[in-house]
Amino acid sequence: MARHKTSDFETETEPQLDISSLIDVCFLLLIYFIVTSTIAPREQDLGLGLPGGVPIDSKQPPIPPMAVRINDQGAVIAGLGDDERVLDSDVNQRDLPLLVSQLQLYKDAALSATDIPSVQLQVDEKVRQQRVIDVLNAFAAAGINMVAFNDLKAL
Repeated sequence: MARHKTSDFETETEPQLDISSLIDVCFLLLIYFIVTSTIAPREQDLGLGLPGGVPIDSKQPPIPPMAVRINDQGAVIAGLGDDERVLDSDVNQRDLPLLVSQLQLYKDAALSATDIPSVQLQVDEKVRQQRVIDVLNAFAAAGINMVAFNDLKAL
């Protein structure tokens, strides 16, 4: 006679997965990507120096700093008094090509006279911050890093 083996099979339960280790790995990856990511340089980190004094042994009179003003509509104006000329008046144009070319001419003239090019900037209190940053970027594009901020009443 054949023997029939009977065994008690356990009822199958649904398999379980412990996800706590997966959560740990996700947090480790998140920390890794945060630590290794690069931060874009801020606009205020542009290397701008203040204009210094005139050397004592200077034989030529120093070239005066270029005056740049931003009026309340955001127009960029170069010069003082009767010599004022509007360079860039479109506030939507951020690269300011006329200002950059004027700054480049001024820089070349100052360097040919063995002087350091410097700019005095006047900003109206109603001007948006982005417009001031655009003008500072134009200074950096022209290679001018000596910038002084003037009060509107001063000039």
